[in-house]
Formats: sequence, C-alpha cells, structure tokens
Amino acid sequence: MTDTLDWAEKTTDIPAGGLDRQREATADELGRIAKALDILSVADLSSHYRIVAISGGAYRLSGSISANVEQACVVSLEPVRGAVKAAFDVEFWPDLKSEESEEEASILSGSDVELLEHGLIPVGRIVFETLSASLDPYPRREGAEFDWKDPKVEEPGAHSPFATLAKLKDKG
Repeated sequence: MTDTLDWAEKTTDIPAGGLDRQREATADELGRIAKALDILSVADLSSHYRIVAISGGAYRLSGSISANVEQACVVSLEPVRGAVKAAFDVEFWPDLKSEESEEEASILSGSDVELLEHGLIPVGRIVFETLSASLDPYPRREGAEFDWKDPKVEEPGAHSPFATLAKLKDKG
C-alpha cells in the first residue's frame, strides 16, 4: 500500500514555520490507486496539506483531498462516477508512550496519532487511506433497482398456515 502513493516528507526538510504543499497524483499513481482500491478508475486525485512541528519532536499533518472516481454499481455493475472530498488530521510522535501519559479525553477528541518512523511522514499513505475510507461503499446508478425474488419462496398469502389447517379440518 505504501508504494501505491509514495509521497513522504522528511522531517529534516520541514521549515520552522511549517510546510505547505499541493500535490497531484500522476497517471501511473492513479492507475495503481484504482487497482489497490479495486475500483474502475481514479480520474484525478489532489491533496493540499500542511505539516507543522508540535511539542516533543512530534509533527501534525493536516489537509484535504479531492478526487473523481468511477466505481461499479452494486446492482447493475455499470460505471458510477463520484466525487470525493475529505479532510485528514494526523499527529506523528517519535515515541507513543509519551502521548499515553496525557489526559485520555484529549486523545479521544483530538487528531489521530501515529508513530513517527525513520524521520519520514508518510503523506501518501494518509491520502490513500483517506480516499479509501471516503469512497461510497454501495455505489448505485440512478434508477437501478434490485428486484430479484427467490423462486423457492411463494408469494405471501398463497400458502398460509390457516389455509393448511382448513384443509386438514375438511378431511377430518
């Protein structure tokens, strides 16, 4: 998954005032993303994000994504186009144990927290995960209806338990 969108920022390259960046996925990256997400296509994907240093050697990555995707309709399997717009906010800590000592309520109400490894902030992974979580889980083409009926099940009322009892009563 990390090679699907390999956008990483080195913490040593982040200036004191923070790093602002706008990125667009290449055609090759779009193809890999669509394949990894098992959807028909990703027409475009862009992300604007900001990375700032916070206390304790940690960094906060916040931003948003915008994408146009094409998924298969869950009823007809025809292509369904959709637009995705979503935000993300993640903190990267060099040692998660120091974060555990803070008040529990602030952890639950704040940003997602991840381990900062090898001095790299995996922006591409966060963008990919945000896109994945924001896709419509049941895309449906307008007007598509699922009207399958089980041939083993009779229509309601065609064979009721009371009709069966009436037949038994007549035989007796």
